[in-house]
Amino acid sequence: MQTPLPVLEARGLLFMADPHFAGPPPGQRLEGYASQVAAKVAAGLEHAKQEQLAPVILGDLFHWPRDNPNGLIVELIDLFRSHQPWVLVGNHDKYQARYTPDVSLAVLEAAGVVRCLTEPGPVFMLDTGGRRAILGASPDFSPLPRSYPKPADTTVLWVTHHNIGFRDYQDKPIKPGEIPGVDWLINGHIHRPQPMQVHGQTRWVNAGGLTRMQFTRGNMERRPAAQIWTPEADARGELERFELPFLPFEQVFPDQELPPEEAATSAERESLFVRGLERLAWRRTQEGMGIRQFLTENLDRTQPAAALVWELYEEVTRGETDD
Repeated sequence: MQTPLPVLEARGLLFMADPHFAGPPPGQRLEGYASQVAAKVAAGLEHAKQEQLAPVILGDLFHWPRDNPNGLIVELIDLFRSHQPWVLVGNHDKYQARYTPDVSLAVLEAAGVVRCLTEPGPVFMLDTGGRRAILGASPDFSPLPRSYPKPADTTVLWVTHHNIGFRDYQDKPIKPGEIPGVDWLINGHIHRPQPMQVHGQTRWVNAGGLTRMQFTRGNMERRPAAQIWTPEADARGELERFELPFLPFEQVFPDQELPPEEAATSAERESLFVRGLERLAWRRTQEGMGIRQFLTENLDRTQPAAALVWELYEEVTRGETDD
């Protein structure tokens, strides 16, 4: 017999994707990064409290899984204590592709200030006073449901942190399609906002991360926002957008020339891949992004060099995997 889901009373759900908290600013972000991210998350949590919404973070709460400054951990404990958001485990929240007690997110979980979604499956039943909803979750590197036994007069929402083939990412391995019994699939991980896709009864949503991580033209126009589900939004078939506070692009990135548009030729793609490997060499221990995961996500196996790259990988690791 299935264990009954815990019942939560709230008017709806508020989703925030990929905060990427860090002490030292990652990438090309300027000083003040942690406080700027905290201001966004705090605004979302306060709005959720005022509007009686349950807050859910869609993965990658941290940018580096371990060794974050103690001061940052204490600040987040204070920030989350009165809200206790649900936090989906993302790839940046794990060390060497594992969620272990020594990662920073586990410290917050042990402190009782966040409720971590570490396993795939249904999480709770939401009672809005007029309509019921079920929240389910698939953390990083866990399967999506093929179907779900949806009760009558209930909306099923599923949060994920996956490489999904939205419009600008059609080479990604997971292709959107109908999931019988699931009404909304709401994804983190992919930072660039994507148009919603509707397949049968399932709406696939990727609103984008709330933190601008890369120095690109696209991020010059980004306006970070949380997404809200309520019975009213459900009836409209579109989540409500709640814009979060953010600074102008030129105040958070250095004054320098923008990079060229996204590579289109195979030579440019190869150059980007090599640079990615170079970055991985020094980022691996900090960001918990294993070499195998990097190759899986970025190497085009149809290319002639792919087999050689995998052979070299197996030789260097002696067949040991890091996933």
